[in-house]
Formats: sequence, structure tokens, C-alpha cells
Amino acid sequence: MKKAEPLSESYYYILLCLAKGKNHGYGIMQMTETLSKGEVTIGSGTMYGATGNMMKKGWIQEILSDEPGVERKRLYQLTDAGREALEVETKRLKRMIANAEEVYHGTV
Repeated sequence: MKKAEPLSESYYYILLCLAKGKNHGYGIMQMTETLSKGEVTIGSGTMYGATGNMMKKGWIQEILSDEPGVERKRLYQLTDAGREALEVETKRLKRMIANAEEVYHGTV
């Protein structure tokens, strides 16, 4: 298996938000701010550029809203490939934290 490239914070949070279920861009931006306690803010330009790139990678897909009156609202959904990318990145981040703790606590 080839080494996956690290995800940007924006990509990571978009995938993380979609792991909870389908959502629209504004909902993802709000959830990101909540999850990161205000440390990560995704603007609309970043959001729509990132979602376009992630759709090309096959990590997310755009779906039609099933809510009456909001047929034009873009909803995004995580794909299996996107879930795998999120899991790989989460494991990478956990490994980095464990390494830092080993160094700080003198076990290395």
C-alpha cells in the first residue's frame, strides 16, 4: 500500500464532519468550528474548492436533498474511499501524538 499524503486541516474536518452523516457546505463549516472549538474556520471558497477536489478523488459525493423545498441545496456524503482516507489520517495523527509523548516523557 502506498503512503497516503497528509490531509490539510480543512480536508480532515470536512471528512470528519461527513463521517456523522450527509451535510451541506454551511453545516460542515459550522460543525468544523464547533468541533475545533473555533481554532479551525473553513471559508466558503475553501469549502467549495475542497469539496470539488475531494469529489474528484472519490472521497465524497454530492447527493440530492430529500427535504421538501430544498432541492437545490448541495449535500455531501462520505464514500468508502473517503472513510478510509479519514481513518488513515486519524491513525497517522495518533501515531505522531504517541511519538511526541514518548519524547516528552523520556521513554525514547
